Amino acid sequence: MPTSEPGRAPGRRAARLAVVDPATGETFDETPDQQPDGLDAVVDRAHRAWHGWRADPAARTTALRAAADAVETADDDLARLLTREQGKPLAESYAEIARTAARLRYFADLTPRTRRITDGRPVHSEIRWRSLGPVGAIVPWNFPLQLAAAKFAPALAAGNTVILKPSPFTPLATRLLGSVLAPALPEDVLTVVTGREPLGARLASHPGIRHVTFTGSVPTGRAVAEAAAASLARVTLELGGNDAAVLLDDVDVDRIADRLFWAAFRNCGQVCMAVKRVYAPARLHAEVVEALAQRAKTVAVGPGLNPGTRLGPVNNAPQLTRVEQVTKQALADGARAAAGGHRLDGPGYFFAPTILTDVPPGSPVVTEEQFGPVLPVLPYRSIDEAVDAANGTGFGLGGSVWGTDLDRAEAVADRLECGTAWINHHAELSLAQPFAGVKSSGVGVAGGPWGLYGNLRPFVVHRPQEA
Repeated sequence: MPTSEPGRAPGRRAARLAVVDPATGETFDETPDQQPDGLDAVVDRAHRAWHGWRADPAARTTALRAAADAVETADDDLARLLTREQGKPLAESYAEIARTAARLRYFADLTPRTRRITDGRPVHSEIRWRSLGPVGAIVPWNFPLQLAAAKFAPALAAGNTVILKPSPFTPLATRLLGSVLAPALPEDVLTVVTGREPLGARLASHPGIRHVTFTGSVPTGRAVAEAAAASLARVTLELGGNDAAVLLDDVDVDRIADRLFWAAFRNCGQVCMAVKRVYAPARLHAEVVEALAQRAKTVAVGPGLNPGTRLGPVNNAPQLTRVEQVTKQALADGARAAAGGHRLDGPGYFFAPTILTDVPPGSPVVTEEQFGPVLPVLPYRSIDEAVDAANGTGFGLGGSVWGTDLDRAEAVADRLECGTAWINHHAELSLAQPFAGVKSSGVGVAGGPWGLYGNLRPFVVHRPQEA
């Protein structure tokens, strides 16, 4: 099974990890708290399974297609459990599971290409591709299944085995996913381990892991890179963002307001590439604030399992505290809440959808990643000022430009320092396109063929040409 508890001495009681429902703030289940000293056995089994898994590409394709089918068959159980532990509305959980299955199916049919090198010498040179070995995948709590699949689907398609560690805030749906996939995959090809730190640190530093792929905060990403450096393992790091949306002076505010609002507030704002800052022309600033505030005041907030809920809770208590702190700091700095600005009364980790205006540009809610249902809207007087402000952070994941003249919008988008720029929408990704950040937003590339080749190494064969 991919969700075992290796390394526990006979007679020793297994440690357990409590899981909290963010809609109530109360524990509703528990899961194994794997101890780091048990990882040696897990990695050893993954290494032994790798030899068979890498040898048969056709069998991998068949297995990954079967895995995608299994996810779709189990979508009801997975969606309800995902909503219970993560908090997102049930419709968003179903969408995440559909994306998980689609990613498996996409990579099942993606294979590396052998390429001949022609350089004028009488030698037949050919580039082939080989898998790396066991991969350690460390996944955050905002999209636990979708981001897990973004890591293990290309790794498995490339012929690697994977040890997957979900966040201790959202381990249950990932464990269930491992069980759902088990009949489709050979034993020990995908193993889910759950637990508190230093489990992730031990996985990243384990000498048997050849590739560490991580999504999370910049400080933790740096620690992961340092840990992986001990064994010179390859790293892929997606470290979040502080995406800016730049509205041009020809923008139709009424037409784009809904799209802009949900680009910021989907999954309660807990999206690495959500809009986290809006820059509006000074003459349209008040109109933009009012349009977004009206939506924030009327959106249905509640438990994700409730019919009609559009916005769920913040996932965990530490993140709720973080959202409260940056909001209070902004208000203390002179900002005004056009909507929200406070925690909601009652149980659970609910924060009122918040639109901030009159925000000082140096306030942490602008310069840092708030990762919650809070959005500052800032005015600008020239497009150069807006672009400089959008680029004036250490992040560089995504950005967007909104306006009627698409050529002009694209010219502005081309000036943004980020990995992906959108015109009149935000955070929409195809499975076939690369996803990568610049500056502190990450190292390496995920998505599409780039994600596959990131899990492979080139192997060159030279032979004399026959006379």
